[in-house]
Amino acid sequence: MTSVRIGRSVIGPGMPVYVIGEIGLNHNGDVEIAKRLIDVAVESGAQAVKFQKRTPEIATPEHMRDVLRETPWGTMTYLDYRRRVEFGEAEYLEIASYALRAGVDWFASPWDVPSVEFLERLDVVAHKIASASVTDIELLDAVARTGKPVILSTGMSTIDEIDRAVQALGTDRLVLMHATSSYPMPAEEANLRMVETLQRRYPGVPVGYSGHERGLQISLAAVALGAVAVERHITLDRAMWGSDQSASLEPQGLQHLVRDIRIIGEAMGDGVKRVFPGEVAPRAKLRRVPA
Repeated sequence: MTSVRIGRSVIGPGMPVYVIGEIGLNHNGDVEIAKRLIDVAVESGAQAVKFQKRTPEIATPEHMRDVLRETPWGTMTYLDYRRRVEFGEAEYLEIASYALRAGVDWFASPWDVPSVEFLERLDVVAHKIASASVTDIELLDAVARTGKPVILSTGMSTIDEIDRAVQALGTDRLVLMHATSSYPMPAEEANLRMVETLQRRYPGVPVGYSGHERGLQISLAAVALGAVAVERHITLDRAMWGSDQSASLEPQGLQHLVRDIRIIGEAMGDGVKRVFPGEVAPRAKLRRVPA
C-alpha cells in the first residue's frame, strides 16, 4: 500500500490514522457554528474537517426541488433550503482562514463541476467524493483534472460502480473509504470486511472508513482491520435540527474516538514476536523450564 499526502499529514500504513471531522451541513448555514465545530475537531486531535459544497440549482435532484420541508426558518422548498444553508465565497474564506490558524486541514465534497471550480479558487488541499456522487463521471473527471488528492467514499455503490469511479480518478493520489450510507447505520449493515476487500481489489490504494453509525465501536473495529483513515460526522449537539445530526458524534464522543484510535495504533505493533521489557521480570519469576 502506498501513501498519500493531504495537507500536513501522510495517509497510509505505519502512519497515524487520519481522522476527519465531517461538518457537512451540521453548521446549518451559520459560520460561527462551523468555527465551533472546527474547534471541536482540533481539541479532539483530528487532522481535518470536511464540508459539503453545492450549486443548489445543479446539485438538487429535479424530483426534490419543489418538495416542501419544515425548517427552523419556516416551511420552504427543498431547493430553497439548500440555498439557505449553503456557504458562499465570503463564508468559506473565513472558514479557511480559521482552519489555517487552528492548524487543521479543511476541504469539502463538491457535488457539481462549478463547486469543484469554486473550491479550487480557495486552494483546498484535497477533494472528497461523496457516496452519492460515485456515478457522476463528469464530476469525477473535473476533480481528477485538479491533480489534488482525492478521498472517495463508496457507500450506496456496487463494485462495478466503484471500479468505474477509480478508473476515472486514477490511483496515484487516491484514498478509498468503505462506507454504508444509512443514517444512522445499523451494525448489521456495517460490512467491515469490505475494508480488506477494497485493499485486495485496489492494491497500493490506502483504504479508510467513513461511518454513519451511533457510537464508537464500529469505527474502532475498522481501524483494527487496517483502515488508515476514519471520517465521522460531528455536531455540537445531536438534538440540533438537521438530517445528519442524529448520526453524528458530539464533542466528547469525537475526543474518545481519537483517543481510542491512537491507543489502537500503538497496540497494533509490527507482527514480529519478541519478548518485551515488561515481560522480562515475569518470565524470570514464573517460567520453570528455561528455553
